[in-house]
Amino acid sequence: MAEQTIRVEIYNQTYSIRSDGDNEYIHDLAEYVDGKMREISSGTMTVDSLKVAILAALHIADEYYQLKHNQAQSDAQLATRSSECSEMLDKLLKNRDFDAPVYDGTH
Repeated sequence: MAEQTIRVEIYNQTYSIRSDGDNEYIHDLAEYVDGKMREISSGTMTVDSLKVAILAALHIADEYYQLKHNQAQSDAQLATRSSECSEMLDKLLKNRDFDAPVYDGTH
């Protein structure tokens, strides 16, 4: 996709963003940041947009790191369970080999 300029509004400021990605995705990101900034602004009663932006960035970074941590835990659990399943399957196949009748070439 060719690079294009997308206009978004965040916290009453218009920004032109160059992207070769999905326009709707860029707008969704901008809406998310705008929402975070407005949420923080109403909770802290500050009008300093720089402070609001920094606090929003910290909140978004916190969300990101929590999700990253949760994903790492899920990945570790999945790896453990996958290993357990593999071991169980190996044991099952080994036991099956011992229990299987030996074919001697006759009926």
